[in-house]
Amino acid sequence: MSASSQSVAEALVQRYYDAFNAADVPEMLACLSEDVAHDVNQGPRRLGKALFGEFCAHMSRCYREQLSDIVIMASADGRRAAAEFTVSGTYLADDEGLPPATGQTYRLPAGTFLDIADGKISRVTTYYNLEDWIAQVTGKTA
Repeated sequence: MSASSQSVAEALVQRYYDAFNAADVPEMLACLSEDVAHDVNQGPRRLGKALFGEFCAHMSRCYREQLSDIVIMASADGRRAAAEFTVSGTYLADDEGLPPATGQTYRLPAGTFLDIADGKISRVTTYYNLEDWIAQVTGKTA
């Protein structure tokens, strides 16, 4: 009996998030299509693995993050998936346009929508409340 498209998609997304939590960028990239569309919260769309890798390098320099309470859902045909999770992080280095980094910690809910094609993730669109994050790292209420 073969695995359903839905369970295959859920396993792929779990593999991607396991790699994220292990800070294993090559494994994250292995889960993505060559022409992956990456929609960053409050930012422009980036196309392709190379730009995704550059984004990961930037994030690794500025932030240390772990995801917990991950819940993954996929459509029956396995072409679309979503994940909801809690981000726990440390702000390590100043990120352009954001408050100065002094090692502040934060914790906030986030979610990602994903498209899947030919066994690879072809779109990653992540959302979180930026105002909540800023309030946490500045010590001001949102």
